[in-house]
Amino acid sequence: MLGRLVRDPEVRYTQSRKGEQMAVAKFTIAVDRRFAKEGETNVDFFICTAFGKLGEFAEKYLKQGTKIVLTGRIQNDNYTNKNGEKVYTTQIMVDEMEFAESKKTEGQPKEQPKQKEDDFIDIPEGIENDLPFRS
Repeated sequence: MLGRLVRDPEVRYTQSRKGEQMAVAKFTIAVDRRFAKEGETNVDFFICTAFGKLGEFAEKYLKQGTKIVLTGRIQNDNYTNKNGEKVYTTQIMVDEMEFAESKKTEGQPKEQPKQKEDDFIDIPEGIENDLPFRS
């Protein structure tokens, strides 16, 4: 997933199996959809949880608006609340995470590639030899 943090991470510490303190960071990222019909939402929001060193990384370096790329697994957490109602949640359990842009570019508008009238991006001349696929 590639997205921006919606707000600062919430970090708490819990005991690990070895009796040591372990960071647990929860945060939400906004991920742009590649394709969306006109008038529909173009962004999805995903709740993410990072444990241990990744939780500490989130606490120290991530803040609202930070663009990150992460890999993880989707996990369902289903439980019955105190009112006896079944609650279903889905979240991403983070396995890896890193910054998706340098500090210099954070908050600055990115220069968009020039597009032709047909909305396709111009491809630089001579790049065909560097492409991983060719016909």
